[in-house]
Amino acid sequence: MGYHWNWGIFFEQVKGGEETYLDWLITGLGWTVAVSLSAWVLAFVVGVAVGAARTAPKAWLANLAFAWVELFRNVPLLVQLFLWFFVFPELLPKELSLWVKQDMPAKEFVTASLCLGLFTSARIAEQVRSGIGSLARGQRMACLALGFTLPQAYRYVILPVALRVILPPLTSELMNIFKNSSVAFAIGVLELTFQARQMQEDSEQGIETYLAVTVLYFICAFIANRFMAMIEQRNRVPGYIAVPR
Repeated sequence: MGYHWNWGIFFEQVKGGEETYLDWLITGLGWTVAVSLSAWVLAFVVGVAVGAARTAPKAWLANLAFAWVELFRNVPLLVQLFLWFFVFPELLPKELSLWVKQDMPAKEFVTASLCLGLFTSARIAEQVRSGIGSLARGQRMACLALGFTLPQAYRYVILPVALRVILPPLTSELMNIFKNSSVAFAIGVLELTFQARQMQEDSEQGIETYLAVTVLYFICAFIANRFMAMIEQRNRVPGYIAVPR
């Protein structure tokens, strides 16, 4: 097809700089991991709280959690990212808005992590709700009969078991968060996709560039999968989930 292959491109210096293209990809990998892990921590904490609220006996709390889930999972991730980056600052008070737009440290990183975390939290919340729903109702009643308050029952009995039950779908969410982090390039985060586009334009070696980035995304997702499989192996509830391979 007339394409000139050059696998040594990664060790060549970028045009007009002292870095190599490999340095660009390593930098992009670092930002991808940073955005993904930051978003995962936020998504897990918020998702567990919202998922538990979805099963609360108080209707107003359950309805509020339902609205949260529907809001964040029914709007495309890229649209949410643009809303957080371009629209939300305009809704703040004038001084705070100017600080967010001009002086906020790591604005792009914070926005991407926040957006990806809240988007994923809605998905985790539904999994937590399903995990709680799969448990016998007698567990909650037994806790209350033993003198637990409802929050104590959730904290010490219901949520620990439910989280173990939903470890397989949580594994998928952790893998997805690494892949979904690629949208962060749209607001200027120097993650893998951003660096790949920059490298492709600078070197004109698009095939090698995107093959390398594909491998790096695969490695990130695979490591996440193996990490969660190890946790699942140690914490699975007999009779609820199969033994992971």
